[in-house]
Amino acid sequence: MVVPSSTVALVALFLFGVVLVIWCVEVFIEAVARSAVSLGLSGFFLAVVLAGIDLENAVLGVAAAFVSLPDLALGTVFGESLFVLAVALGLAGLLVPFRTAVPRAYLLMLVLVPLPAFALSLDGRLTPLEGAGLLVLFVPLLAYIFRRERRTETTFLLSAEVQEAVPLEGGAEPRPETPDGGDLTAPESDGQTAADGWDLDLDEFVPAFEDRSGLFNLGVAALAVVGMTIGSGITVVSAEGLFLALGISGLAFGATVLSFIASLEELALTVEPVRRNRPELAVGNVIGSTVFYVTANVGIVAAVHPIETGGDVLTIHWPFLGVCLLVATAMLARGRVGRVGGLLLCGLYAAYWVANYL
Repeated sequence: MVVPSSTVALVALFLFGVVLVIWCVEVFIEAVARSAVSLGLSGFFLAVVLAGIDLENAVLGVAAAFVSLPDLALGTVFGESLFVLAVALGLAGLLVPFRTAVPRAYLLMLVLVPLPAFALSLDGRLTPLEGAGLLVLFVPLLAYIFRRERRTETTFLLSAEVQEAVPLEGGAEPRPETPDGGDLTAPESDGQTAADGWDLDLDEFVPAFEDRSGLFNLGVAALAVVGMTIGSGITVVSAEGLFLALGISGLAFGATVLSFIASLEELALTVEPVRRNRPELAVGNVIGSTVFYVTANVGIVAAVHPIETGGDVLTIHWPFLGVCLLVATAMLARGRVGRVGGLLLCGLYAAYWVANYL
């Protein structure tokens, strides 16, 4: 691929690649959901599974690892994890302070699930075998989440894309109530908020496939995979040109610029449910995404290419991720995410950017 030398052209190519990946992922999910349901697969199962998998990040990470840029891929893992924990959850608290009751099992999962990847990183390198182990670890975690979501009244993880594409046999769930009969999940404000009208995804540009056959939809999904491959290649190559031109590391660029742009949809997936009085779905998005990032996502990157995990990974990225995890978990355990907590989380994310460029 011929890479332009102009910084402006590189930026344009980079943004085009990211948008192409995100759009193709939306098309892929729509087509796969409709095809799978037409073949008899549970819509609820798809909604839970796809809520716990960030395909955009996985595709970009694999593409970066494939062209021997594992640092860029690892940067996106940390950057998107921190974006979801700090920016998405923090802005939700700032714009629409809310209360919710999170199951203790999910809180423990949020705190403990990064430990295997952290422990394996301490020797300074994640090998393909260790990456495969992290990838395998994601399977029982996802199975547990699905089993719990299936059996409990309040659903925390449901893919918004799948909910829009296919009917779910697991119906709406009642709100948990406080001992005095109040709604435990209601936002603290009933009026219009700054979050009203947010729509940061590309759903309106995705064609509808409800009248198509399962085989046709599978073909569309296959074409979407081709599009994701092309888009991720364009993104990674232009990203390399950018961080070399700017004189920064691939790790820092992936953790900040690339992950920020690729994660903007997470704002809609977190703020919108809170605004619509469904904060449990916002919390579920944070938990599901975090579990995926620190197991399957980093695992598949390491399985494709070994990752160096010394230096800044241990002194900047893991410490910031750990602090954000503890702060976010403490707020969720208390059952309230408010403006002060939201400001603290957003401040931690801003400090993370500064630390990457010092």
